[in-house]
Amino acid sequence: MKKDAYKVAVVGATGAVGNTMTRVLEKRDFPVSEIVLLASGRSTGRTLKFKGKDYPVHELTESSFKGIDIGLFSAGGSISAKFAPIAAQDGCIVIDNTAHFRMEPDVPLVVPEVNPDAIARYTTRNIIANPNCSTIQMLVALKPLHDAGKILRIVVSTYQSVSGTGKDAIEEMLVQSREMASSIQWNKEDGLDKLWQGLSPFRTVKTNVYPYRIAFECLPQIDIFLENDYTKEEMKMVWETKKILDPSIRVTATAVRVPTFFGHSESVNVETEKKITAQQAKELLSKAPGVKVLDDPANKVYPVTALAGGEDDTLVGRIREDESIPNGLNLWVVSDNILKGAALNAVQIAEILIDKYL
Repeated sequence: MKKDAYKVAVVGATGAVGNTMTRVLEKRDFPVSEIVLLASGRSTGRTLKFKGKDYPVHELTESSFKGIDIGLFSAGGSISAKFAPIAAQDGCIVIDNTAHFRMEPDVPLVVPEVNPDAIARYTTRNIIANPNCSTIQMLVALKPLHDAGKILRIVVSTYQSVSGTGKDAIEEMLVQSREMASSIQWNKEDGLDKLWQGLSPFRTVKTNVYPYRIAFECLPQIDIFLENDYTKEEMKMVWETKKILDPSIRVTATAVRVPTFFGHSESVNVETEKKITAQQAKELLSKAPGVKVLDDPANKVYPVTALAGGEDDTLVGRIREDESIPNGLNLWVVSDNILKGAALNAVQIAEILIDKYL
């Protein structure tokens, strides 16, 4: 199928990730001969810009993929479950951003900086899976350390923004934050009791997206709880890390939703077979593809979500040795969850696909 340019469909084009996929295709000058924007019937009639031109959004149907070379899917698991096999049957190579196909053994699960060779297995079903956003950024940072010292165990806690849930979650946090900020009357001369009294009415508020208020709060639940009392989000990181990086790695995760709009942060602790000093880790990471090291604690230089927004690279800092074990490291990892955690990773897969396999 080697061509000078490819007909590309973006499924879920009006959503945050789908819209970003379109922008990334343009920014990276992906060889697109024609772009087809697909979404639900509610979005028909809308237009989106690509390379300065307005393109109509078409309703996604079973006949949408005739003649399409590559389909970038980000419209939800149920949509991918139905339409990805149809697209694949029509000869379209699907790069799917949902969780639906990730753990199927005959579908490659790919982070381009970590396991690009897995893309070669796309021919089995014409489907390639994009990992979970939190898994992507963690493994981009850990791949060079695993290559140098073999990671035996990972303990990760995530601090994930509301954009990971979607536009309704962003709106819910905005509404709650405005209501609280306008209702609580307190200044620093007042006692803390007065502040607690002002907060009391907001301990239970009406929510539509999350089980509890997200404004000025942290929720230790992302996705549903499973039988082992871990959430599905936490277990995704376990399962996907083993599939992508090394099945022998022991992984435990705690995933927390925090009141930030964009960008996911992670506290990552690793134990390695071979000792890697903090300085060695900094040197390895500074040379690693897709990584930018921000690590100068004396000058308060470390990754924050404000620096990650719109950044292709995964930011890594607070690199230090774990003094409780002989061969341990701690890292703070931050990434734009909509960009590298979803849209960019998918386009990078497509770039390798056309460069090496088509």
